[in-house]
Amino acid sequence: MSDHAPTQVQPAYADEADVAAEADFKPLSAEEARLWREKNPPLSPWRIVAWQLVVGVLATVLAWLLSGRVEVAGSVGYGALAVILPAAILARGLARQRSAAGAALAGFFVWELVKIALTVAMLLAAPKLVPHLSWLALLAGFVVATKVYWVAMWLHPARRRRRQEKI
Repeated sequence: MSDHAPTQVQPAYADEADVAAEADFKPLSAEEARLWREKNPPLSPWRIVAWQLVVGVLATVLAWLLSGRVEVAGSVGYGALAVILPAAILARGLARQRSAAGAALAGFFVWELVKIALTVAMLLAAPKLVPHLSWLALLAGFVVATKVYWVAMWLHPARRRRRQEKI
């Protein structure tokens, strides 16, 4: 018989930092969790969709003013729409299902697949739907609308509040 206590076997891929972090982990109490949620409100997907719409309209108008061609502006607008419409459908689908975490995760993947499929379908339909399509302008509108995710997260009120608290 051995005098040694049984040791916990760590996976081969775990390094010392992972093991130390796991040992220091302390679950939040209900009150701590409530305070954390108050300080870190979730970013609404509708807010992102709204910002995408604003930026898409601005990019379309700017493209028209700079190029003087309606075809370029239409291509930029359609590129932005190929991001905005699927994102709105994803937001609507996720808002309708507020259930258990596992079901919510599965629902997210389903709606994300719907979003991707709709985006691809819209891009494939672009030559038929946009007269005198400019692929470069469409790509510009698509990229500008896609990058709004990062700007919306950067401008999120909770993030700004935390940054001001540090000052």
